[in-house]
Amino acid sequence: MHTIQMAHPGKNALSTALMTWLDAELDRAGNAPILLTGTDDAFCAGLDLKEVASLDTAGMERFLRHIDRIAMRLFDHPAPVVAAINGHAIAGGAVLALCCDWRVATTNPRTRIGVNEVALGACFPPRILKIVLHRISAHNRARVLLGAHLYPPEEARALGLVDELADDAIAAATKRLGELSAHPRAAYAHTKGLLRRGVTTLAPEDERRFADVELPQWLSKDVKAKIDAVLKR
Repeated sequence: MHTIQMAHPGKNALSTALMTWLDAELDRAGNAPILLTGTDDAFCAGLDLKEVASLDTAGMERFLRHIDRIAMRLFDHPAPVVAAINGHAIAGGAVLALCCDWRVATTNPRTRIGVNEVALGACFPPRILKIVLHRISAHNRARVLLGAHLYPPEEARALGLVDELADDAIAAATKRLGELSAHPRAAYAHTKGLLRRGVTTLAPEDERRFADVELPQWLSKDVKAKIDAVLKR
């Protein structure tokens, strides 16, 4: 088992530095089972909005493609990947959790979990959108994505954002990872690959939509104003 415990500034806000570190940790993991968790009261509080606010067009494209690649690597990892959601998992943090095979969240009612990108005026990068649509049931997609709310753990479980709740999320996630890892590795990898076949493959229209709609939206005045308002709180 390889444990990836995020312990970075801004409640593990997804910055280029954190994503580069995650890439290195995924390299270190090889094909081993992975436990992904955070520190204190945060699993991952979303994107580093200070960095996002500073990016020009080229920088924004690199940033969004980087997080898209991290999501793909977690989602397509051949061995079991379990998230121990020890605290807040917001926006990009909830996405990281959704990429995992099983997600155990703390029972702490103050914890908030959800994908609130639409509330920020932003769009999901193409691979992340495909992953989210794959993991959230059709019945709950509109509420989760368009509602753009942050939910306490019980509601997050009901909506399919997490699978299990535990007072000690890390202990419960470690136990679950052990159970999944006990299965013959080749059979697990093969079956997981079949279940997720093609999800992270981008078609030409996905690339065009990213270039023509999603990237410009992240650079729009509306999103910049929303980010500025959040940073001034």
